[in-house]
Amino acid sequence: MADSKQAQHSMRIIAPSSLTSLPARISYLKAFQGFTDEDGALIHEAESLLKPLVPAILDAVYVKLLSYTITAKAFVPRQRGHQGAVPANVHELTPDHPQIAHRKNFLKAYLVRLVGNQDWSDQSRYWEYLDRVGVMHTGEPGFDHRKSRPELRVELVHMGMLLGYVEDLILGAVLSAEGLDLKKKVDVVRAFNKASQRRSSE
Repeated sequence: MADSKQAQHSMRIIAPSSLTSLPARISYLKAFQGFTDEDGALIHEAESLLKPLVPAILDAVYVKLLSYTITAKAFVPRQRGHQGAVPANVHELTPDHPQIAHRKNFLKAYLVRLVGNQDWSDQSRYWEYLDRVGVMHTGEPGFDHRKSRPELRVELVHMGMLLGYVEDLILGAVLSAEGLDLKKKVDVVRAFNKASQRRSSE
């Protein structure tokens, strides 16, 4: 009973209306998940480990995405900036198709930015970037370059599965890395897990 009373006294008030502000939303998510600057530093510390693995991660991600028609269909329309051949249908898509190679560049930028980020404050431009990426996949432009482009809408279930798959690849690389002791691996894995949950909540 005493613990219940103590929990009530320490309860943090979060007004739903405050979550329309991105910094307030980030502050709430970080507090709930216990994400700290130390977690951010651990993610950045893994940059030298993960950067060389980005090409392999990209290949694995797009093999997975092209294994299902429901996820592959998003890559049939001509992608912004791609001037080469486009597939007539999902069955013409392969991991080596020029349009898929074009899309890999965008995911590569996302991964490089994740491990390269050093500003994890609530006002960080990194959160703005993630927020815009999330908005872009809801049918809204998100970025200025999307304003004149066809609507891009990817259901949350697919976004969540993709982020979970990418996280699994990253965590597998960390856990199998040589030169890291068990405590460091655990700390890095927990930091990435917290970051992944925030990306899923954007």
